[in-house]
Amino acid sequence: MLHLLLHLLFFISITPPPSLASTTPQALLSPITKDSLTSLYTLSLNTSTSLISLLLDLSSPFSWLPCPPNPHPLLCNSSFCSTANSFPPPHCPHFPKPHNHPCICTVSPANPLTGECPFAPFFHPIILTNISLFTITNVHKPTTHSLTFPNFLSVCSPKDITGVAGLARSPTSLSSQFSSSLSIKNQFALCLPSSSIASGIAFFGAEPFHLLPPRSPELTTMLSYTPLLQHPMNPKDYYVDLHAIAVNGVTVQFLKRVLEFDPLGHGGVKLSTTKPYTTMRSHIYRQFIRAFAKATKSIRRARKVAPFELCFNVTALGVSRVGFGVPKIDLMLAGGKNWTVFGANSVKKVGRETACLAFIDGGPKAEQAVVIGGFQMEDNFLLFDLDKKRLGFSSSLLFSAISCGNFNFTSV
Repeated sequence: MLHLLLHLLFFISITPPPSLASTTPQALLSPITKDSLTSLYTLSLNTSTSLISLLLDLSSPFSWLPCPPNPHPLLCNSSFCSTANSFPPPHCPHFPKPHNHPCICTVSPANPLTGECPFAPFFHPIILTNISLFTITNVHKPTTHSLTFPNFLSVCSPKDITGVAGLARSPTSLSSQFSSSLSIKNQFALCLPSSSIASGIAFFGAEPFHLLPPRSPELTTMLSYTPLLQHPMNPKDYYVDLHAIAVNGVTVQFLKRVLEFDPLGHGGVKLSTTKPYTTMRSHIYRQFIRAFAKATKSIRRARKVAPFELCFNVTALGVSRVGFGVPKIDLMLAGGKNWTVFGANSVKKVGRETACLAFIDGGPKAEQAVVIGGFQMEDNFLLFDLDKKRLGFSSSLLFSAISCGNFNFTSV
């Protein structure tokens, strides 16, 4: 198993680059692509040498990129070094820093896909490099230009790894660095694509956000909001206050307190772009799948296809603009709002004649009660407002004949 033992590069950007000092970008944006084999998502950034695709990770407190040929290391006494090392991997052992002179700032994160800890005290230096993104200054005429950040903080990735786009709640994340560099609103929006054919989009900064200018609705007008909770022991992750789950309007019966954090920090409902499908602790999953099976008892079944448990014959499923004709699933959130999951985000076609309920049993001792995965977020517009500590969610955009692949990147 590959262990991702990373170096931290720091780019200290306090003001916009001089060439853009007189121009306030309306938004920064980047395409998001889906890998059809892994069902993971990547975000594209330009470095000084090439365009690279980075694993999109809501839990990584900083990004990491390939090291440039001649890195300039940052020293340990930098305040940015202290910031970077304030997010050690949870549940991982602490390794003493190497004694070198001059003291070079280093970090050793865990594997972002498996959560596995570094197996040895293996560190890499923090250095300086460049990245650039596109900006939009007129939403009704989406011409763009490139904005370069010459002093951006990230991790120097191993040679065989492209990198990670870190979007966690930390001062070193992509969103936080863009916000502090440009004095723009500290928020970002994700619109994950449902296929590898068309790109989705990430926005950084203030609204308005459009996918099909000039006639499409401004996307924040379609949102409901719920508070973002802070994990007591791992504050960088995004959690929501889920009160209940309903299938076809009927509440699923399970012990509700398992949705809350226990004294050890276990439980809670987390959002993750590195989990392809929503995962539930067994106690919740068994009741949920029983309720969905009951609500679909008239639909002809198909043989199970791992990792899914409940599968249907495609010919027995109706189809609408929001996917297969199956009962809706409501995630009943704090604030009295429901994140409604329709067929396009609940049932996945896995063969010519088979489609399966795309939720997974995480086992009886899963760390989180529920992890909302990428498939359930596709073609939904999600706004992570870090200033107001809230999540905006649209439910399926397909109802409005919009998909996350509708942004025209050919004009960029």
